[in-house]
Amino acid sequence: MTVKDIVNGPEWAVWVVFVVLAVISIVLLSGHGENLIAGYNTATEEEKTRYDTKRLCRVVGGGFTVIAITALIIGIWGDVLPASFSYVLLGVILAAVAAIGVLAHTVCKKNDE
Repeated sequence: MTVKDIVNGPEWAVWVVFVVLAVISIVLLSGHGENLIAGYNTATEEEKTRYDTKRLCRVVGGGFTVIAITALIIGIWGDVLPASFSYVLLGVILAAVAAIGVLAHTVCKKNDE
């Protein structure tokens, strides 16, 4: 059994997910798209001033890049990788999300407080 066997849905859906994540990653890595970041777009102006917006965008964009590459791996090598490798891919995604959360609240805060 391979990863492709356990993916529910059409094969093109993985490619759509990859393209969407890649576009979001590019926008965020360019230092733009802060409105795409959940929590930041609903924060008050006072809360927003506590964060370095460009750094926050780049941290979230880096995390999205890792997740997009994971989707790319599934799309390209899904029919070769064993199904148990899906746990590794899930671990990579969860680690990326955790890293985004930690870095967003540490590295991205301004030091002038």
